[in-house]
Amino acid sequence: MNSSTEADHGAASSDDAAVAGAPEKASAAVPGPPAPVERGVPKWRRTLRPYLLIVPALLLTGGILYPFGLGLYYTVFDFAASKPQPDFVGLENYRRIFTDSSFWDSAWVTVLYAVGAAAVETVLGVAVALLLHRSTLVGRVLEKVLILPLMIAPVIAAIIWKLMLQPSVGVVNYLLRPFGLGGVQWTDTPTGALLSSIAVDVWVYTPFVAILALAGLRSLPTSPFEAAAVDGAGWWFTFRKLTMPMLWPYVLVAVIFRFMDSLKVFDIIYALTEGGPGDSTVVLQIRAYLEAIRFQRYSFGLSYMIVLWAVVYLAAMVLVRYLGRIQNRAAEVPK
Repeated sequence: MNSSTEADHGAASSDDAAVAGAPEKASAAVPGPPAPVERGVPKWRRTLRPYLLIVPALLLTGGILYPFGLGLYYTVFDFAASKPQPDFVGLENYRRIFTDSSFWDSAWVTVLYAVGAAAVETVLGVAVALLLHRSTLVGRVLEKVLILPLMIAPVIAAIIWKLMLQPSVGVVNYLLRPFGLGGVQWTDTPTGALLSSIAVDVWVYTPFVAILALAGLRSLPTSPFEAAAVDGAGWWFTFRKLTMPMLWPYVLVAVIFRFMDSLKVFDIIYALTEGGPGDSTVVLQIRAYLEAIRFQRYSFGLSYMIVLWAVVYLAAMVLVRYLGRIQNRAAEVPK
């Protein structure tokens, strides 16, 4: 009797185990839901769709690379208005550029302009952003007014400032006359023309730097500044140890854009001084224009543009790598 009971109990236990394991086997046997299939869409269209999505990018890339490659091709010839049948000259145009003293003069003016404009715009832009970061009525009003120079085309702004800087009838000298500074030849001397061009660039593009810096300030975490305030840290210590290390990646983005743009400046300088007096404000972009358009030496002017492209590319590459290191360093600041 006991043996039969134990046998029945063992059979029941095996049945329970079988029942308990049944869902697992069933779940393992039942496949998952089938992948959704677009009904009515042929297979060849589904296969081709990813490639169609990249067509706009390919067209844009081709639209950029084709003119660049064509210009690079023309630089190995001597295309000019005076020579309808150009000859292959190889790298002769580049050799002429680098052995020409006017190229180095233009390169020096370009560097002075780019460094001066980017430095002044960075300092003023950060200062304006710090002032506007305070939540006051005046700050909110000035924040709206700040973008007005960006709404004016640079060439129009340069023409306006050219009229304002006229020695005899300009409004700038009229306002400075009571202080004994009237009659200044703003654009008639080499130094004055370069400084005036930089000043117009600063007036137009400082709001761009200020807006980026202001956006960076508003995105910074508040906990480090609250901790510094509790510890009794002063404004200068907080600015030097917390604000600038965390804000510098945003500022450097603005510096990269402004420095690259200043290296290839054309509109402001040409509208304000046309490269004068003499060649004192002839930057590389204007030199390329003069060679290709005014003197009609097309291949030589294109060679200037290729050299300028190489300079801008190398400068951008160095600054972007530096930006990566600054971002990594800013990420280490406790937040």
